[in-house]
Amino acid sequence: MRKKSVGKRWRMDETYIKVKGEWRYLYRAVDKEGNTVDFLLTKRRQRISAQRFLIKAIENNGKPELINIDKSGSKTAAIKLYNR
Repeated sequence: MRKKSVGKRWRMDETYIKVKGEWRYLYRAVDKEGNTVDFLLTKRRQRISAQRFLIKAIENNGKPELINIDKSGSKTAAIKLYNR
């Protein structure tokens, strides 16, 4: 079964969750309809993790028209770096 194609407007965020008894950061993106674009689990919340997630999501799903984010410095830096 193949994954459905996703829309061109994404919402990107991260949250802290417990996985097998250890806390991890979950980076995720969903499209306008709520379909999962991609996700990434990491030990630390930092710019390089957000950048790695963004590149992975774009490579797997194509470049979006718009990405909505909160005021997270790591995601803002990742998007600025990608746009360069």
